[in-house]
Amino acid sequence: MALKDEYYAVIEAGGTKFNCAIVNSNREILEDIRIPTTTPEETLSACVSFFKAQREAGYAFSKMGIGSFGPLDLDENSKTFGYVTKTPKPHWTFAAVSPYFEKALDCEVVIDTDVNAAALAEARWGAAQGTSVSVYITVGTGVGGGVVVNGKPLHGLVHPEIGHMTVIPPEGMEGVCPFHKNCVEGLASGRSLGKIWGQPSETLPDDHEAWDKLTDVLAQLCHNLLVGFSAQRIVFGGGVMQKTGMIEHIVAKTEKSLNGYIVYPEGVTLEDIIVLPGLGTHSGMLGALALLDQ
Repeated sequence: MALKDEYYAVIEAGGTKFNCAIVNSNREILEDIRIPTTTPEETLSACVSFFKAQREAGYAFSKMGIGSFGPLDLDENSKTFGYVTKTPKPHWTFAAVSPYFEKALDCEVVIDTDVNAAALAEARWGAAQGTSVSVYITVGTGVGGGVVVNGKPLHGLVHPEIGHMTVIPPEGMEGVCPFHKNCVEGLASGRSLGKIWGQPSETLPDDHEAWDKLTDVLAQLCHNLLVGFSAQRIVFGGGVMQKTGMIEHIVAKTEKSLNGYIVYPEGVTLEDIIVLPGLGTHSGMLGALALLDQ
């Protein structure tokens, strides 16, 4: 499928908000809206109203790309294909996402995880261009990871759940994930930081020990991604990663953890591998578009 139409509908569906937009084939965002993630009925209905209004305004589209929080059922032979499966997000377990939009808007829908979509956009147009194996990690309200191998998002038994990779917790910390005691998400997400430290993560001062311990966790994650996937690029996005100095600390701690085991290609350093997004804050939105260009 190629970007031959004039307009496309895209959704970056997160646990906090659904970012909806009309995008053209030049990757320009023409109209957009943020809709709070409440119940499926309220949220999906509000999204449909936005897209119907855009059609009435002249933005005719026949295809929609959705990068959604999950877990998702991505088995096209499944009766619940395009549904959210078991999620800690209240009300959303087994919510039908792509089928809802297909029916309500009478359009073709392509869906994948939000992080797989963002990984694809970064591989296609951003910081992971020219790689055959790349990973996109978002550290925000939750922690998730998408993998692209030879230009395709990685699927398998389900899809990558990198945020639930278990790690050794920093001293004095214990994860708060309801499913896994010490997974990355339960130690490093904005939501988890708030529970662990007793205040919203965005209110933690720059010199708080939380940030040092957070980079300990993310460096362990990078170690595992490098030895597990042989990733040529690990792209870190999400609100938490916008904090100054985070990426530099992760690189330094990952280098120490690897202890010289991985020999990089000539002229390549770990600073070239562990990077921030090339698409800025638009990786997720453009990822939904990238799903339509496979």
